[in-house]
Amino acid sequence: MKKEPQNKINRRDFFKLAGAGTVASAAALYGCSNKKENSDSASAALGEVPTDKMVYRTNPTTGDRVSLLGYGCMRWPTRKRSDGEGDEIDQEAVNELVDYAIAHGVNYFDTSPAYVQGLSERATGIALKRHPREKFFVATKLSNFSPSTQSREGSLAMYRNSFKELQVDYIDYMLLHSIGSGGMDALHARYLDNGMLDFLLKEREAGRIRNLGFSYHGDVEVFDYLLSKHDEYKWDFVQIQLNYVDWKHAKEMNDRNTDAEYLYNELVKRGIPAVIMEPLLGGRLSRLNDHLVGRLKQHRPQNSVASWAFRYAGSFPDVLTVLSGMTYMEHLQDNLRTYSPLEPCTEEELALLEDTAQRMLQYPTVPCNDCKYCMPCPYGLDIPAILLHYNRCVNEGNVPKSSQDENYREARRAFLIGYDRSVPKLRQASHCTGCNQCNPHCPQNIDIPKKLQEIDRFVEDLKQEKL
Repeated sequence: MKKEPQNKINRRDFFKLAGAGTVASAAALYGCSNKKENSDSASAALGEVPTDKMVYRTNPTTGDRVSLLGYGCMRWPTRKRSDGEGDEIDQEAVNELVDYAIAHGVNYFDTSPAYVQGLSERATGIALKRHPREKFFVATKLSNFSPSTQSREGSLAMYRNSFKELQVDYIDYMLLHSIGSGGMDALHARYLDNGMLDFLLKEREAGRIRNLGFSYHGDVEVFDYLLSKHDEYKWDFVQIQLNYVDWKHAKEMNDRNTDAEYLYNELVKRGIPAVIMEPLLGGRLSRLNDHLVGRLKQHRPQNSVASWAFRYAGSFPDVLTVLSGMTYMEHLQDNLRTYSPLEPCTEEELALLEDTAQRMLQYPTVPCNDCKYCMPCPYGLDIPAILLHYNRCVNEGNVPKSSQDENYREARRAFLIGYDRSVPKLRQASHCTGCNQCNPHCPQNIDIPKKLQEIDRFVEDLKQEKL
């Protein structure tokens, strides 16, 4: 079905989409091996997807009925520009994904001025504008990370541009973005000293913002401070990272200073609904090693590995919606099945997932969630691709540790060939200068130059067969 990006979708096309059972083809992502990155997602996407079974949660402030599956717009599909100068968002693919999501009950779309190199809001706005305004809730953020946007004038310009890009006259869910990154100093610079938080509170009073909240990354002191001001600010929602690893093991897995269990329970105490990000821990919970996959498949053979993480996040009653950045149609279809309807995790399954989390701590993956906030690198490195390739190889058992290992030669070859396929040589870790421009932007607090240097030494040792 061919549609012009700006045209409104008509009733006939909408119901055609609602009944569609086709699966869009996804590009094979090269990892350490020649198989697709998530081989079970394609099989999980076969068959019909219910159109009338989506679970909804009610926002206690506004009464909004929000779909439990929320669409994260950080990973819209891209394609090469016709002039060869970089990538652009594939608007036709975005339209198709949005149409399908809405036809199957999704009504929450989360974007930001920072997503997809600044292109996400516009693409999201084009796709949503083709639907009646009452069919969706749009969430965006004041992503004033850079010094030029932290001034009052810069922040106001970013805020007003969001309305223009999204083509709306009110925003359903507005967030202070990435609170905690940079600690209290960043909170003061971005929102308090410049008067922007007071401005946003007045915008909520005027109705141009319907719900005001914040997304939390990093320093728990900032989280606690903002919650201590709840009587004054009256937060309508808060976005936190929650999954079955971060629930109890965020400090061990991600070098964070607090676990999701604490964050969620603090929100519950105050009656603040939680919006969940990173239910898949940056994709790592959909790419478990074969042993862990086998344990989950014994309990639910027909379910994808990813569905376990989404069921876990959705099982908490004070969760308003669970965000997923779905680039491909089969990912969207798999998640729709999980929440149409939701089968909450049983006590036995919760114990299994906690055991899975503990076993994952034995595998030293990098906590990169492919947000691309570290990009562009001034020296041309593809930082996320480097880190994600390393993680894929850890999960697939292709990180050789000793030449005495039985599978050393096979693992060595798989890692090196996969590295060259995933990351062009001029964009690999060997070209990192340690300029540290990337580190302040990482919401996971990864010491990126240090990790790139470790990976580069690892690669050079593999090439020299010194391991």
